[in-house]
Amino acid sequence: MGPVLDALADPMRRRILTALAAEELCTTHLQTILAAKQTLVSHHLRILRDAGLVLTAPCGRFTYYRLAPGAFDDLSGVLHDLAGASHRPAPRRAC
Repeated sequence: MGPVLDALADPMRRRILTALAAEELCTTHLQTILAAKQTLVSHHLRILRDAGLVLTAPCGRFTYYRLAPGAFDDLSGVLHDLAGASHRPAPRRAC
């Protein structure tokens, strides 16, 4: 889960993922949405691909990106458990 959390730590990568949650997009679309240069967008997409969060699909001379199915399932479960625990009083361990 380390690479996933590292990938999510960056605000631009979170913006990319949010955009991809709505639709498949190519680098050109993401450049416009993020108001960022192609090299920066490609850098962040590589990190997201390496973390297993996005998949690619070639389309002519473009590459489209989408969220990888199930990529967030483990993280979702962990966050759900932590959120539930934060609402319950926790016992204190004696020193």
